[in-house]
Amino acid sequence: MGVTRQKHAKKIMGFYKHNFQFREPFQVLLDGTFCQAALRNKIQIREQLPGYLDGAAQLCTTRCVIKELESLGKALYGAKLIAQRFEVRNCSHHKNPVSGSTCLFSMIEDGNPHHFFIATQDQDLSNKVKRKPGIPLLFIIQNTMVLDKPSPKSLAFVQKLQTNQLVPEYQKQSIVELKEKEGLVKQEGEKKRKRKRAGGPNPLSCLKKKKKKTQEGQEPSAEKKKRRKRKRNR
Repeated sequence: MGVTRQKHAKKIMGFYKHNFQFREPFQVLLDGTFCQAALRNKIQIREQLPGYLDGAAQLCTTRCVIKELESLGKALYGAKLIAQRFEVRNCSHHKNPVSGSTCLFSMIEDGNPHHFFIATQDQDLSNKVKRKPGIPLLFIIQNTMVLDKPSPKSLAFVQKLQTNQLVPEYQKQSIVELKEKEGLVKQEGEKKRKRKRAGGPNPLSCLKKKKKKTQEGQEPSAEKKKRRKRKRNR
């Protein structure tokens, strides 16, 4: 495994761990096309994938995927044997099986609550997955497994989350009202007023006191002058 490819995968894993709460063991949903590509390129999925993701991984599939491989006969017999070794996750198609791609997409369609990775070579399924934020996508190029970079939808979702745009206006208003109810807003205002007071005496009050002193000092001198004038006039 190349060092550059490992660093690339580690950076992408950090993105999903930090922004979408992916944790070990990582659950990887595989379809028949991925199993067939791994067989053709002699990739040992169970041994190589945990090292590539830098963490424990649970390989899983669905009944629909296995049913689809069985229906395709000898051409995909090897891929079917590989898929049958994985854990089978319950899907909503017990009575009426659907195609593997349709089934896997249904597993992540409602926000991917189980934090699945999708491993597929199906281009149509890959495009659908990329339209959903927070779905890591795995595929095989030649003899190498590749973790796709975050889709524009995932990047946009994280950007909105960071700028608080995902919080509805009514929730923002309720947060403000709750702060006011608990007195948090008033406490902040009181702290600001206390900081303003701690600045020494008001210079204007000092000036007023000086003016009073000068006025008081001038009054006796004026009275003395008036008395002197009266004495002279007498």
